[in-house]
Amino acid sequence: MKVFKFGGASTKDAEGVKNVVKVLAMFNGEPLVIVISAMGKTTNAIELILKAYLDHDKVLATLIHDLKRYHIGIIDDLFEQNGNSVIAGIESLFEDMQMTLSRNKSTQYDFIYDQIIGYGELLSSTILSAYLNYSGYTNKWIDARELIKTDSVYRDAGVQWQETQDKINTLLTPDTCYLTQGFIASDANNFTTTLGREGSDYTASILAYCLGADNVTIWKDVPGVLNADPRVFETTRLLSHISYEEAIELAFYGASVIHPKTLQPLQRKEIPLYVKSFLKPNGSGTTVKKGAPLDPMVPCYIVKKNQILLSLSARDFSFIVEDNISELFNLLHTHQLKVDLIQNSAISFSVCLDNKFNSFEVLLQQLQAKFKVSYQKEVALYTIRHFDQDAITRLEQNKDILLKQLTKETYQMVAKQ
Repeated sequence: MKVFKFGGASTKDAEGVKNVVKVLAMFNGEPLVIVISAMGKTTNAIELILKAYLDHDKVLATLIHDLKRYHIGIIDDLFEQNGNSVIAGIESLFEDMQMTLSRNKSTQYDFIYDQIIGYGELLSSTILSAYLNYSGYTNKWIDARELIKTDSVYRDAGVQWQETQDKINTLLTPDTCYLTQGFIASDANNFTTTLGREGSDYTASILAYCLGADNVTIWKDVPGVLNADPRVFETTRLLSHISYEEAIELAFYGASVIHPKTLQPLQRKEIPLYVKSFLKPNGSGTTVKKGAPLDPMVPCYIVKKNQILLSLSARDFSFIVEDNISELFNLLHTHQLKVDLIQNSAISFSVCLDNKFNSFEVLLQQLQAKFKVSYQKEVALYTIRHFDQDAITRLEQNKDILLKQLTKETYQMVAKQ
């Protein structure tokens, strides 16, 4: 069995959905598990719906209506007949979403977020499964929340591996093509959980690990894994081969093509990962597997924007030692602030933080009670793996650099955006 994952860009409109069918037709007859993300910018749209709900904003009804019309518009463009039953299914999901909001009693944002955000994947998978069957590509829709079980850390849930393995062994058979959702799972109480933003790749990896799949293919709108983001850098090169270890390094530093959690399960069973273009499915793409670290061996550039550079020192100019650092990392963990860079000296400690859970202000109050604190928001963290001097010189040009450091293989720089 193979696992395919299609992202939101591949299904953003009716033509995209039709193209997915063309790609799958190349593998017709092979047992597949197909993992689908929300269509286009649906996740962002549902986040706005959630904000309007929490703010008691009258725009809520309009936002829900617009998102419904977007999905029904795609259905209208796809189905010459039998579309009404698909529309009925979509309307039922929207009714369910509105009912979930109206019945909610929780004040915990992360919990509410997870109960609502996954409707994007439920909508997209419902439409795609129906259109595949309509086009003669027989598949069985299955709810990912029945397959993947997690703890109750909402918005960043941890997989309960043995329970997930048992569920997958029970519910999936090797002679069937399944279509399911990325990103979503469920906890012991059957509340919806999510695997972290961009977690659909991780879903594919979890399923592949538990199935002992032959391989995983992530279908993107780029030719494969590039050595830099083409939206930021003018010149990029396709990486034809990456080792698991190198891919994990790139993901850790923020490479956006592969989700950081995706690679570990695949590495444990040495399941190859292919990253290919759904626009040019016959292209060579990128292979991630055991072997040579990188081919070709070129500098790889990674940019993470909207970071926070935080610097601490003791008020009495004493050393920043193990007790201080342990306390700091405990606070960072408690407030779910991801550390992307660390630099310390005898009397100072600096970190570059990703504030995706918007908890920095609370942390700041706690730190200011004990340390001398300085910080700068809206900075960018630049990383070069396998750097050379020419790569550094070109990257530093015309930038206001706040901090930089080098290790044997990696150069990092924090600069104003």
